[in-house]
Amino acid sequence: METSWRPLLIAETEKPYWKALRAFVAEERRKFKVFPPAEEEFAALHLTPYEKVHVLILGQDPYHDDGQAHGLCFSVRRGVPPPPSLVNIFKELHDDLGCPIPRHGNLEHWARQGVLLLNAVLTVRAHQPTSHKGRGWETFTDAVIRAVNAKPDRVVFVLWGAYARAKKSFIDRTRHVIIESAHPSPLSAANGFFGSRPFSRINAALREVGKPEIDWQLPD
Repeated sequence: METSWRPLLIAETEKPYWKALRAFVAEERRKFKVFPPAEEEFAALHLTPYEKVHVLILGQDPYHDDGQAHGLCFSVRRGVPPPPSLVNIFKELHDDLGCPIPRHGNLEHWARQGVLLLNAVLTVRAHQPTSHKGRGWETFTDAVIRAVNAKPDRVVFVLWGAYARAKKSFIDRTRHVIIESAHPSPLSAANGFFGSRPFSRINAALREVGKPEIDWQLPD
């Protein structure tokens, strides 16, 4: 883990669930193909150090097809076609801020500006969505959310869909801002994600407290 996260999360790694989780993931990797690669399990924490977190976007599960997941929620590697949810995110970004549709789906540019792109579950067996759900990752990522909530300065929490919105109880709204809507997946985007204008709302919430806005346009 990124060193700035380590003192905040080290207690989690000393709990019984963590040992069981790591054993489970190691066995899964021994028997099956698991995404993302082991060295990218904690990519979200590596790319967005704790002190730089200004926005937290919460996903649920890594992409489960070959070559997609690289440790950031909703993001895919360059050269990989953006999945449907990410396509819809880009459509809303275009409608909200006028940003041209990117030529790739790698969101590292956001992460490096302080957007923590956190999945609730950090691994998945290839081609089997939610296959690592309920094994302990949620306990760990809840601890990450609570650590971000403990920051004294404003963080904008972006909760898309019922799963993410269930985490609202962790968040102190007297300090932080919650932006929530339907999930961007094709099954629900038309029921409240499209037209929600999350990107301009995030930047407005940051600007209000003197924080730099996020440059949402992905460089080619």
